[in-house]
Amino acid sequence: MDGLAVTAVLVVLVFVTLAKGVKTVPQGYKHIVQRLGKYHSTLNPGLNLIIPYIDDVAYKVTTKDIVLDIPSQEVITEDNAVIIANAVAYINIVSPEKAVYGVEDYTIAIQNLVQTALRSIVGEMSLDSALSSRDQIKAKLKAGISDDISDWGITLKTVEIQDINPSPTMQRAMEEQAAAERQRRAAVTKAEGEKQAAILEAEGRLEASRRDAQAEVVLAKASGAAIELVSEAVKDDELPVMYLLGEKYTEALKSLAASSNAKTVVFPADLQQALRAVLNRN
Repeated sequence: MDGLAVTAVLVVLVFVTLAKGVKTVPQGYKHIVQRLGKYHSTLNPGLNLIIPYIDDVAYKVTTKDIVLDIPSQEVITEDNAVIIANAVAYINIVSPEKAVYGVEDYTIAIQNLVQTALRSIVGEMSLDSALSSRDQIKAKLKAGISDDISDWGITLKTVEIQDINPSPTMQRAMEEQAAAERQRRAAVTKAEGEKQAAILEAEGRLEASRRDAQAEVVLAKASGAAIELVSEAVKDDELPVMYLLGEKYTEALKSLAASSNAKTVVFPADLQQALRAVLNRN
């Protein structure tokens, strides 16, 4: 019984030793081996042998591209506008031993590095420029952090700006500003229309006055020509002129007497002379 127990213990010990000494690394991963607590080697994908009880697999690192989501953050632009921006970074670990020994947690380190660089880049831009220059921000961001993370054995494949928008408060302010600008343009357009209408109306009145003046000149010239013709016709004989004037005077009296509102009877200033002229005429 004692011999059987010892044999069983030895068999178990052999299996445990083999399990500790033979390591299979899957494709897309690399394992970091420490010997007595110190970095010793990096195991590539496939079957690998290590010294049992002395060597130990301390870290398992993926060699596939890693997608890091950079949390949203508030960023202040050069013109003191607040925008909310987030990004996504694509990295690849080319030196696993540097990634695990060079920084405590490379994912958190890269996230903080991208956030800091993003705040610095956007802080040097105006609001309008930041909202319309994603490619420029992307290029500066990649150039700014690639050298830093290369010391950790990590390559930055690319970084993309997912969202970059004004903060809710800034959006409301921009909407109010846009509404005020639309109202200002409407007021300017209305004032310009009223101005043009007033100018056209004034020009119309000016043209009408000019034409009235021209008409009066024409009438005055016509009256002057008529007077010259009459003067030429009567020469020194006053009787035809007096007759015409009397006829006009009589017609005016008839019109005045025919009016329903007429309450005054007008007689000639020299009534006797007028009657005498009428009697002599008969």
